[in-house]
Amino acid sequence: MIRLVHLSDIHFGGENVAAVKAAADFVNAGAFDLAVVSGDLTQFGAVGEFEAAAAWLETLAPPRLVCPGNHDAPYLAWWERFTHPFGRFARFIGPVDPQTFLAPGLAVRGVNTARGVQPRLNWSKGQIAPRQAAEAAAWFAAAPPGLRVMVCHHPLAEMIGGPMTARVWGGEAAARILAEGGVDLVLSGHIHAPFVWPYPFAGGRTHAVGAGTLSVRERGVPPGFNTIEADAREIRIVAHAWAGSRFEPYRTWTLDRAPA
Repeated sequence: MIRLVHLSDIHFGGENVAAVKAAADFVNAGAFDLAVVSGDLTQFGAVGEFEAAAAWLETLAPPRLVCPGNHDAPYLAWWERFTHPFGRFARFIGPVDPQTFLAPGLAVRGVNTARGVQPRLNWSKGQIAPRQAAEAAAWFAAAPPGLRVMVCHHPLAEMIGGPMTARVWGGEAAARILAEGGVDLVLSGHIHAPFVWPYPFAGGRTHAVGAGTLSVRERGVPPGFNTIEADAREIRIVAHAWAGSRFEPYRTWTLDRAPA
């Protein structure tokens, strides 16, 4: 069985301190194959926030795949934001785009859907270039058989009834490419609420999966994260919510692993 833990939107500088510590304890006790963090490790992209995020990540026992989010570009260092928006992320956390992980029965690829600046007023929204989607699909096509998981910060398609939007430029086209390429799950954050739903492509076998936040920036849902278990027959996704002293199951989804 493949076991993943999916965390997102920790927002160091505005983190829920107790929940963040308890999440690390949960992860380290869980014998997971991989810990995925889908962006927004920091609140303002400040050096001190990145230092705190890097120190916390180093406490996690499983291998890690970490993508940047829109909050990981410097908020106040404008010249840096324009010229090298994810330089601090690369310095303190790791590769920006792509990130990859292979293990028996598992292929995971992360891409950066955040941008330092954009030709629209709201720079927090996402973008995915056709090249990013095509390269991801080609990489998955060459990977050994197993669970195929894409990771990015922004959901490529909007969460129906969600507390905010992502409005990812190129998102629908990328979702189609990934679905037609046989990707099983596309993990994301940004919304601060857990969700699971199928893309309307390739028979609906590819599912978007969103994780909650571990920050105080709650949007109607307690802080939390997801666990994912997959075997040959099904994928089980559990959203865990912070109950003030521990994490408890909040919602569960069970997906059939239809043949590609």
